[in-house]
Amino acid sequence: MTPLEPDIKNDVDQVIETIVYLYTESRRLTKELARRAQLTGPQLTVVKLLETIEDLSLSELSERIRAQNSTVTGIIDRMEREGLVVRERSKEDRRVVKIRLTDKGAELAREIPVEPMEVFRQALSSLTKDEVRDLLRILSKLTKKAKTIIKRDITAEERPSRSRLED
Repeated sequence: MTPLEPDIKNDVDQVIETIVYLYTESRRLTKELARRAQLTGPQLTVVKLLETIEDLSLSELSERIRAQNSTVTGIIDRMEREGLVVRERSKEDRRVVKIRLTDKGAELAREIPVEPMEVFRQALSSLTKDEVRDLLRILSKLTKKAKTIIKRDITAEERPSRSRLED
């Protein structure tokens, strides 16, 4: 890893602190709102998402909350047992199962004052269109680089070390 030059190190540290703050506050807000509604954090996210979008397929929902289909299936199974969501076959394509809130789920969604993602939407709305595009470009670049680093480090961990090969 190349060490940062002193003139940029403080700025990089501030960026990292800001990202950590946003992540931590989002998690804290989600946990608190979920606790009040007697939901888990992922369930709260699903309830607020379905309140806005109305119905989604399992794969669409998985993509939006950045979770694997198997994880989302478990979340939806529990929510279905609690009467918060129902699964219905799509009228357009019978192979697709859509998930939507029940009346009970919609009522619960209305009682939750804010969805953590909405806090970010409102904060981002203070930026100009160009600033939002610049931020997206920069965050996309950071995400791509982080994925590369993570993939490289995981691949390195999977390779047997020389000492294990020599044993």
